[in-house]
Amino acid sequence: MRPSRIRNVAGGAVLAAIMTVTLAQAPAGPNAGSATEQAATVQAGSGQHTERDGRPVSTVVSTESGKVRGEAGAMVTSYEGIPYAAPPVDDLRWRSPQPVEAWRGVRDATAPGPSCVQGSGWDPGYEEPTLTEDCLYLNVHRPSTADRRLPVFVWIHGGGNTGGAGSDTDPAKFVSRSDVVYVTVNYRLGAMGYLDTPALEASNDDDGSTGNFGILDQQAALRWVQDNIAAFGGDPRAVTIGGQSAGASNTCVHLSAPGSQGLFDRAIMQSGSCSARTPDAAQSSGEALAAVLGCPDTDAQVACLRGASAAEVLAAQQEVRQSGAVAGNAVLPTDPAELLATGRLADVPVLLGATSDESQQSVFATYDYVDDPLTVDGLYDLITERFDEHADAVREAYPADDYASPTVAWGDVLSDQRACRDQNIRDAMAAGNRTYTYEFAEQDGPPFTSIWRLGTDYPFGATHVNDLGYLWDYLGTALPFSADQVRLSDQMISYWSSFITTGEPDVRTAPAWPRYRPGGQVMQLTAPSGHVVDSAAIDAAHGCDLWDEVGTTS
Repeated sequence: MRPSRIRNVAGGAVLAAIMTVTLAQAPAGPNAGSATEQAATVQAGSGQHTERDGRPVSTVVSTESGKVRGEAGAMVTSYEGIPYAAPPVDDLRWRSPQPVEAWRGVRDATAPGPSCVQGSGWDPGYEEPTLTEDCLYLNVHRPSTADRRLPVFVWIHGGGNTGGAGSDTDPAKFVSRSDVVYVTVNYRLGAMGYLDTPALEASNDDDGSTGNFGILDQQAALRWVQDNIAAFGGDPRAVTIGGQSAGASNTCVHLSAPGSQGLFDRAIMQSGSCSARTPDAAQSSGEALAAVLGCPDTDAQVACLRGASAAEVLAAQQEVRQSGAVAGNAVLPTDPAELLATGRLADVPVLLGATSDESQQSVFATYDYVDDPLTVDGLYDLITERFDEHADAVREAYPADDYASPTVAWGDVLSDQRACRDQNIRDAMAAGNRTYTYEFAEQDGPPFTSIWRLGTDYPFGATHVNDLGYLWDYLGTALPFSADQVRLSDQMISYWSSFITTGEPDVRTAPAWPRYRPGGQVMQLTAPSGHVVDSAAIDAAHGCDLWDEVGTTS
């Protein structure tokens, strides 16, 4: 049907050792303060004192809730485990985030706070479930040598709104090569963050918080940034929010939510979508989870739910998934998909894109990872079940014999369908917002940490999460890129930091990245350098004529 990216190829080969390539720093933010102002407000450091111009500098920063002491490195100074809201425990479980209680003295901020309640998984550090509800913490990272007010990037982690933490991201290589203050955030996940029942809604005075607790946590963190980031050398007037996967979808929620407006100035969406659950769907799912916990729909349901242990809630969540914002309430009056389609999202610049082989990772996890690879018959059964009257056309376009395995074929089917959906999202976004779009299509790099360490030769291509390692280290690992891939990494860092600083990915030493117009040009990111391609070429590579007929959301 088309030139293939991953058909009958050997994949997963780890390439050359890491190389260091010098990168010119991105320009300073448009609202940079003076060096005098910055010296007065930035107190970076560890438990000791650090030096600036040969003079000792205090390591303590004052926030509105109290003083914190971080850790200063030669390139990056970090403050970790800063509480931005009260622990959502006991009577605060399933309520809007409340202000954090002020503390006396200096709080140690040299280690991340606990991750929020979640199950175990294949990511390093998540071998066992996490049962800690006291988890509303954030981390701040800034260049150690900065002497002016810097733009701010707030990163919302992915993980399906059921897993992950802000500390999964180590932004040191990004921060050390960019004049940016980088903030990562924990927020409530799964049932703790997204449970919705009528009884819970009534207990919260129908204020829209029920089913949206995780979103409100993120809003609370953004308000914390507005109130406190200047003390860390950040500019609250130049805040970019961004995220990957569920974090990108949450970013679109913030582009839609009235309570998020004015808290950020730009947005980055990596491998996400714009959507929300309906109230009926959320409440139906929530009642099913409550029933698993033995909490029937009576006046006593809320007390019963709050009386369940975190382990019990997590176990019930394994049976009835709870994930994602709920529209049709005060927090999110309108579904983001509707606002996107009608050009009514927040009027800020947006950088968005995806990887070219998004679904290979999830398909591998579903089949080959658990030693249950698809057979040819299994592949064609899936195609029939999913695509119904279009099944013959899909089987003809993706014959199993063209691939290394039936699992890889199924991954290509779903990746192409998703890529064509993503093209439609880009067109819709560009109709209402100043937009810059990309496709990450580096085929030969190591996959992200959790699957790279498996040593498999599965041909992932440019799959979900792979782009993150080119921007910052993820899950505690610096991946072994080739020299050309390091050059691509440096270029991507320059593009992203330029957008965070100016609202445009404008880098003097890299190919010009044009503003996207519907049906226009996309930056395709491959080693050693990104290059501009027509969106029609991406459509053709993913067979979008077929998928526009079949549907991109089946």
